[in-house]
Amino acid sequence: MTSKNKTKTTSANVVAGDGAEDNAAQSYNPLVSLPDDPNLPVLSNPALHRYLQEISQYELLSREEADELAVQFREYGDQDAGYRLVSSNLRLVVKVAMDFQKYWMQNFMDLIQEGNVGLVQATKKFDPYRGVKFSYYAAYWIRAYILKFIMDNWRLVKIGTTQAQRKLFFSLNKEKKLLESQGFQPETKLLAERLNVKESEVIEMSQRMDSWDVSLESPVRSDSEEEQKSFLPSGGPAVEDIVAGSEVKARLAELLTILKVKLNDKEKMILEERLLTDEPLTLQTIADRFGISRERVRQIEVNLLKKMKKYLEVEMPDIVDFFDGEQMVIKSES
Repeated sequence: MTSKNKTKTTSANVVAGDGAEDNAAQSYNPLVSLPDDPNLPVLSNPALHRYLQEISQYELLSREEADELAVQFREYGDQDAGYRLVSSNLRLVVKVAMDFQKYWMQNFMDLIQEGNVGLVQATKKFDPYRGVKFSYYAAYWIRAYILKFIMDNWRLVKIGTTQAQRKLFFSLNKEKKLLESQGFQPETKLLAERLNVKESEVIEMSQRMDSWDVSLESPVRSDSEEEQKSFLPSGGPAVEDIVAGSEVKARLAELLTILKVKLNDKEKMILEERLLTDEPLTLQTIADRFGISRERVRQIEVNLLKKMKKYLEVEMPDIVDFFDGEQMVIKSES
């Protein structure tokens, strides 16, 4: 296979991204358009301008070309194909990294470098036979690596390194307020059950949040009104939502819609009213509606979770790969 525009670049310059173009609309346009604010790091960083000029030499790929290269790389270990697949998609990394620039006050190129690693990882894991567009798959890994880098290196607040800790950071206060509004005392045991984490993790995160060395409400600089917390990802959605982005959520919603067709009425209610809602019904409420025991509802839920996990592992294996074997948890309560 012939490689086009194959100008040598070092492995340090290779970042995760997807510049694949075709006639269909895609979530990320690989052609990077810079914002107008000259104070943003993307415009005040000469290294970035040089980098953009360097990567602009690589031709973008159609979806068919990307799939063909992915097959060559996967089936035959064709390193030239892998090189071209990565290098032609470098611009997407920059595009994705821009979404995170306000969360990272250091060198913007650090984010691009981490995105590069994500792109390489996506190239290694991508299965061209599953019918998933490479840009969708690569953007997922790029965002994941950039976000993890930001969180691992956050100097003001050590949020946590595990999936459960990151989930707790964004969910703990919200869950406390929800319980209080329902008339419950937000004790650690109840919070742990609601969030599907260990009680010890709730205690640890509460202590971290109560004893930060630098308050998130304090200004970034003495002459600025910008608060430290404005540089963290929004506290609304869970971290896994931020990582996966709208593409993964849309795909997941599509798969669950297909799955619902195969479920009976009890399973559908458990899925919609317990597993996919922020205010799940109790087991007893569902039991009363169907005239069955609470234990029977619990058994149906356990079997449904197993069915969902098996289904999603087949249809969306990249989720399982990203969390490195950690069990994917769907929120519910007893």
